[in-house]
Amino acid sequence: MSNLRHRTATLIRQAGYTDDQPIVVGIQQRGAPPVFSAQGSTLTASTPVYAASLAKQITAACAALLVNQGRLNMRSTLAQWLPELPGWAHEIHLRHLVHHTAGLPADDHIDTLIRTDHDRTTAGIIGALARSVDAPSTPGGQYLYSNAGYVCLAAAVERAAGQPLPEFARAHVFAPLRMNRSQYWPGPAPHPPGAAPLPDPRPAPLSLGDGGIWTTAHDLIRWNQALEADELGISTLLHTPGTLDDGTVLDYAWGLGLRTHAGRRIYRHGGGWPGLRAQLIRIPDQRSSIVILALADDTDRTIGLANALLDELNPADPILGTRAD
Repeated sequence: MSNLRHRTATLIRQAGYTDDQPIVVGIQQRGAPPVFSAQGSTLTASTPVYAASLAKQITAACAALLVNQGRLNMRSTLAQWLPELPGWAHEIHLRHLVHHTAGLPADDHIDTLIRTDHDRTTAGIIGALARSVDAPSTPGGQYLYSNAGYVCLAAAVERAAGQPLPEFARAHVFAPLRMNRSQYWPGPAPHPPGAAPLPDPRPAPLSLGDGGIWTTAHDLIRWNQALEADELGISTLLHTPGTLDDGTVLDYAWGLGLRTHAGRRIYRHGGGWPGLRAQLIRIPDQRSSIVILALADDTDRTIGLANALLDELNPADPILGTRAD
């Protein structure tokens, strides 16, 4: 364990993080207990921070649970669940939302429709979409990453579940998995009690679905463990890649990027907001996970650090940093 922690600390420095910059890295290797390395005065493995787009896979999991319960059909239209949207919502299906193929407006277009810079709430984003007469592209025709799509998906989940998303997720995801410091946070305060706030003047948005989760490095490793063991009974569905309407298979599943590294399948997603960078990776054939949460960071260093950690996880040897060749 000490070698693992020491090597991780070395890679954090090599990625360009100085000792006073808050970052926490968690690694679980081959099903062994996770090891965490944290630095900076504000961050530990148990400190809740904003997870940004890492929330998408949990939003997708909530939808998948409702699918399994027969309460949500991913082929139903967005208009069925959000009738307040314009006519183009009749052409979009929930499956388009989960795989980013709905053709919804890009973030910058949504921002121009939101009345103030601080109205990035669920209501604010859906209201902006309601004022957008035309969808920019044909649903199902191409992959276009969309935060607004996951806000709409979360709203559909709430209406199908008959309860707010924070309550549904707590009862069906966080509590069963013992992710005790994780929650969706809709405000009105910019962050939940006990969390590490993001720096002014850009507090975390309060929209749910695309983001909205405050969690810890410890809980995110726990989430990966649960997916690996299929503890919620939805892992096969969550790992199913999306397709365009012409049958083209995508490298994006249910809130999870499907990638390869050194010939191995990995599940990967990043997250970012001013003052935060995050990475969450799972390597299924090794039962290994990596989580990186960096505060006061607006760079791409987490990507390089994640790749360096992946390079160090050699499947032929259980000790991080020891090469079998």
